[in-house]
Amino acid sequence: MAEITNLGFFRHLRADASAHVLQFKKARLVREGRGLSFAFLPHAASIAEIPADDRELPIVFHGRSADFQDVTAQGVLTYRVTAPRTLAARVDFTIDLGSGRHLRQPLEKLALLFAQLAEQHAAGWVALTPLRQVLSAGPERIRAAIEAGLAEDATVPAMGLAVVSVRISSVRPTPDLEKALEAPTREQLQQRSDEAAFARRAMAVEKERAIQENELANQIELARRQEALISQKGQNARRTATEEAEAKRIASEAAAARSRIETAATAHEEGTAGETRARLTRLQGEADAAALTLAEKARTDAEQARMAAVRDVPPAVLYALAAQALATKLEKIERVTLGGDALGPALEKLLEAGARRLDGE
Repeated sequence: MAEITNLGFFRHLRADASAHVLQFKKARLVREGRGLSFAFLPHAASIAEIPADDRELPIVFHGRSADFQDVTAQGVLTYRVTAPRTLAARVDFTIDLGSGRHLRQPLEKLALLFAQLAEQHAAGWVALTPLRQVLSAGPERIRAAIEAGLAEDATVPAMGLAVVSVRISSVRPTPDLEKALEAPTREQLQQRSDEAAFARRAMAVEKERAIQENELANQIELARRQEALISQKGQNARRTATEEAEAKRIASEAAAARSRIETAATAHEEGTAGETRARLTRLQGEADAAALTLAEKARTDAEQARMAAVRDVPPAVLYALAAQALATKLEKIERVTLGGDALGPALEKLLEAGARRLDGE
């Protein structure tokens, strides 16, 4: 918007660099250009300000597809003024010489023009296309249809305008139809989600089974190792018992051998002593036998001598000697009875024997 300053009878205008200013005086163009600054008499001037920069215009249009479904498209159309004089001749861009604002609404007219042209060209393609295709390829195809339609339309360049770009942001059906169209996809997504959940559950079950199998395998392996440990302990115990028994056997055999050796030594010693004792006993026996033999021989010789001595002794003496020997054997004689027949002859013989002995001496 141009900035106008009141200078009494004169006014001063200063325009932006993006604004193209046209000054008319008495229906004649006296001055034009971008970013002008000049003084003028308000009662003798008419000024138009035309934007020279790119302008973005939001566009919204409704259409019906080939299967009679309502479609709404939104986008942005960018345009610019290529011939300010031509546009000023077609659209009123006159400004208020006191405030600098447009007396009419030229930009709104341009927006309505482009919106109608864009809707016309877009609706032509939408009306020949089914809804699903419009929704799937809509933004790009609608943009291409609008650009192609505006490029072929002679109205735009005839007004001194040019389309810079067209952007379509969304193409949507009515809310109810959108929900109906989303339902199969939503169901498929839900089904995929359920399948994914089932797959996760199946995988979790599989992993749980694998974990349980692994735990069971670990328990089996642990039991097997425990069994091997118990077996090894049993073998070690048996080996220990065997070694202890073998050691005891060896000790016993050693003790027995030692006992046998000691017994043998003792027996040897005892045998030697026994032999010595037997020898001594034998010698003692031989000595005793010799002594006995000598004694018996001496006794026999004495007996023989005695027998030889008494061989010629009269019977009466023998009786006396027998009586003497008997007397030595008797401890006590209670009583001796001699008869007359025996005493007389005995005394006679005794006296005779005593007399012969005396004679002999």
